[in-house]
Amino acid sequence: MRRDDQPAVDAAEERQFVEQALRVEAEAILRITDCLGSSLHAAVELLAACDGHVVATGMGKSGLIAQKISATLASLGQPSHFLHPSEAVHGDLGRVMRGDLVLALSYSGSTEEVLTLASLLKPDRIPIIGMSRSDDSPLAHAADVHVCVGDVSEACPLALAPTSSTTAMLAMGDALALAMSRRRNFDVDDFHKLHPGGALGAGLRTITEVLRFRVGASDRTIPVVREDRPLGDALQEAEAPRRPGAMLVVDDAGKLAGIFTDGDLRRLIIGGDVAAMRRPMSDVMTRDPQRLLHTALVRDAVKLVRDRRQDEIPVVDGDDRPIGLLDVQDLIALKVIQE
Repeated sequence: MRRDDQPAVDAAEERQFVEQALRVEAEAILRITDCLGSSLHAAVELLAACDGHVVATGMGKSGLIAQKISATLASLGQPSHFLHPSEAVHGDLGRVMRGDLVLALSYSGSTEEVLTLASLLKPDRIPIIGMSRSDDSPLAHAADVHVCVGDVSEACPLALAPTSSTTAMLAMGDALALAMSRRRNFDVDDFHKLHPGGALGAGLRTITEVLRFRVGASDRTIPVVREDRPLGDALQEAEAPRRPGAMLVVDDAGKLAGIFTDGDLRRLIIGGDVAAMRRPMSDVMTRDPQRLLHTALVRDAVKLVRDRRQDEIPVVDGDDRPIGLLDVQDLIALKVIQE
């Protein structure tokens, strides 16, 4: 609600207020470790052993946090959905089946709707993990396992709006989900199967899936020349309809020795090196460039571009023989980096 009598606030004072609010919320997360007990281990065991859905529930802001935790669980391979506790008693109890596990959130631990739902599930022996501020709360007593997040101070200056408390529950929920995935040895391949789209999914693809220029390709081949080859001859051999902006240079054993880019050629010409065309590639190439194995992921290429400012990345097999070239434009096309 907007008020017409809003006081003028100094920018520095406002920054100080925001910094304080962030510190209060950060401290709420750190303080969770003070009340972690053996129930944490039991909660992770229940999650890891769940063969059905993890049904997350909560009222108000706790309900919104429950939805986020449910989404995190699903992204880590555990089927999960949200159940509104009020809707549950009006026909939605059918969303909970034998084999499911309920994760019930209530910071106070005394939310009537959540406690009612817990009591209704007891006869069906649906295991319940409760999460509240105290191990002595009504929810803690109603749950099979209870995870305490501690009695925290809200960042709200009125101590009314759920802020630090919801942050603490969110962090605890994420930690439980991560511990569960660790128990199950959830790996990058598993994650990729669940996240095939967007920049996240693209970053988990292998670089061989996105290579445009490959050694020996019919239309988009990457030139490969010996290091003793004169630059002028190498440039003539590299002429192709769709030539990349670099040549890969190999030694006598066919292993990657260096790279020569269009930028290198431009610098030689600007520098007035009239004899450059007669010099061997070993004299003009960039020796021992950073390269990626064919098993590397797109995200590894993104890191190399960002850390080393390298626009052309040779891709090699297990014997260090070049199989292709990944260009920064390929990464831009995948939308994993921006121009």
